[in-house]
Amino acid sequence: MMKKIILLCMVALTLNSCQQKMKPDLKNPLLNEFKTPFEVPPFDLINNEHFIPAAEAAMIKHNDEIEAIVSNQDEPDFMNTIVAYERSGALLDNIMAVFNNLKNSHTNDELQDIAIKLVPEVTKHQDAIKLNEALFGRIKSIYDRKDDLTLDTEDSKLLEETYLKFVRGGANLPEEKKARFREINEELSVLSLTFSQNILNETNNFKLIVESEADLSGLPVALKETAAKTAETAGMPGKWIFTVHKPSLIPFITYADNRIMRENLFKAYINLGNNNNEFDNNKIIEKIIALRAERADMLGYKTHADFILERNMAKTPDKVISFLDQIWKPALRVAKAEAKQLQEMIYASGENFTLEPWDWWYYTEKVRKAKYEIDEETLREYFVLENVRDGAFDVANKLFGLQFEQRNDIPKYHPDVQVFEVKDADGSHIGILYMDFFPRESKKSGAWMSEYRGQKMKDGKNIRPVVTTNFNFSLPVSDKPALITNEEAETLFHEFGHALHGLLSQCRYESLSGTSVPRDFVELPSQIMENWASDPEVMKTYARHYLTGEVIPDEILNKLDKSQYFNQGFITIEYMAASYLDMDYHTLTYPAQISVPAFEQQSMKKMGMIPEIVVRYKSTYFNHIFSGGYSAGYYSYIWAEVLDSDAFQAFKEKSLFDRETAIAFRKNILEKGGTEDPMVLYVKFRGKEPDISALLRKRGLL
Repeated sequence: MMKKIILLCMVALTLNSCQQKMKPDLKNPLLNEFKTPFEVPPFDLINNEHFIPAAEAAMIKHNDEIEAIVSNQDEPDFMNTIVAYERSGALLDNIMAVFNNLKNSHTNDELQDIAIKLVPEVTKHQDAIKLNEALFGRIKSIYDRKDDLTLDTEDSKLLEETYLKFVRGGANLPEEKKARFREINEELSVLSLTFSQNILNETNNFKLIVESEADLSGLPVALKETAAKTAETAGMPGKWIFTVHKPSLIPFITYADNRIMRENLFKAYINLGNNNNEFDNNKIIEKIIALRAERADMLGYKTHADFILERNMAKTPDKVISFLDQIWKPALRVAKAEAKQLQEMIYASGENFTLEPWDWWYYTEKVRKAKYEIDEETLREYFVLENVRDGAFDVANKLFGLQFEQRNDIPKYHPDVQVFEVKDADGSHIGILYMDFFPRESKKSGAWMSEYRGQKMKDGKNIRPVVTTNFNFSLPVSDKPALITNEEAETLFHEFGHALHGLLSQCRYESLSGTSVPRDFVELPSQIMENWASDPEVMKTYARHYLTGEVIPDEILNKLDKSQYFNQGFITIEYMAASYLDMDYHTLTYPAQISVPAFEQQSMKKMGMIPEIVVRYKSTYFNHIFSGGYSAGYYSYIWAEVLDSDAFQAFKEKSLFDRETAIAFRKNILEKGGTEDPMVLYVKFRGKEPDISALLRKRGLL
């Protein structure tokens, strides 16, 4: 504990010196040009001690760059103000990209302590720039005469986004409110960070220890072997340990015959951050909601959702709710029918209890086997992780001509990470792709894509991106390779789709490139890839039995096709409930004062949530909206599914890998980033706006 206190004091002292001009440490690898292949971060040289002084020096440099813009005696114009601002702060952005990615992918106690001090200081620094009256004055003077300027589409978009960034960042606030605005942003940055760290700690701390082999009845051999290995690593040989990490949780509640243990593990998961301990997130949520509502009110918006959605495709909370309602009603009807079917199976098996949420996965699997003769564990044997990865690469090659070359000479932050150079059809360099597949205590849960460097043009040179994808798939056990589920295969294709969005970007400005698009548009490139993952023609290229190499048989593919609508009520409802919960929180008006458990319960009651299903993310572990940038935006996944269902139909109307359609998708969607209105880009690709009926048909909800 004393060591931790000393570290925090040192961090605070270092950051407090940020206002002083100081010579940066030239030995700090974060402050020097990266002498690595493709200038990727030199992970082997970067230590935790480098981040604070590097960020400190970068903030000083950034302030100097802003001062140069403000003190420029020439009349403000697009180049000397808008483009100059766009290019400022590049060093700080690079440092924080490395820091934030490591914090999510390979953290430790020291790095988390540094984050608690560093993140609010960087937030304060960024707020100071957005509240700089002289800088905003120059930007506004250009924006006010935008109609007289001869700017192309991308330049016009940069001007608009820059101006709105400052307005939404408080630049138009009266001076007496700016101090409070800074306080809110600083406090929110700490609260969001703490929320995420609490979930990581809760996830790592829980262990279901099984001492009797009889309690393992029903579990797959691979899962038991993994649990035994986990126990042995924890110093408990002869026992089995299960966790709330998804690769352990999901198969356990799907196959474990021991109902009490299913209940214990399931409840441990849905109570993450809600255990009245040092990692409890209830009060943090209450503060986040209150501060977001206050900030929105301060900026002249009715609610935080109005503030967020203004920049999304949906535009207003009413439009989001109306959209969700169109899906909820038919999905709820299907889910109720599914619950009835599961209850009938319980009674038919001689049991006399009422279906509970921890029973749903277990009895769903039994219905699946009985109705479609599909065994998920048998199916898993055809999904070797490396084969699925190569299947995704093959799809990208057939669509866009991309080539993937594994590189062993590029630094990486963990031995499990795989690194690929991505090349275009002509062999030219596209970018670098990191793929990090397995769970560990230093890594947050879930799956995501991020960047160490975004694409942009600089001094006439096309700076190519460095992209990372993260997953939490099951580790290889005994003599088996890593085997994943059909659903996890779709997850791999999903995040790979995000990666393609970043890799194929061809924009001039980094703030508009790659995945820098509205939240309800960013999921289109990722979700459309899931369609190829589950297409029988594509599955035959990567789904091969791990022992025999046999291609997945037509018999199994036919069963999968017949079961495509199976359990869609449950899948849709648990997701939709989280989308409604997100909107309920963020349509609260200022002042917003809530009690999280009561508010969540009322939200579920209002939408008519059935008791047999639990919302996909209960509030206290809803990282997407309280720490992950999806506040008032969790609906985006199903909004984008309307787009991807319609977009994939464009391929199906011709052929699965129609080159003309693929080129249109690449040129109008993947390369364009946020340089134009997303619906304009979509119509350029598709020739029309999407129709929600394609989604309802896809999910079997019509």
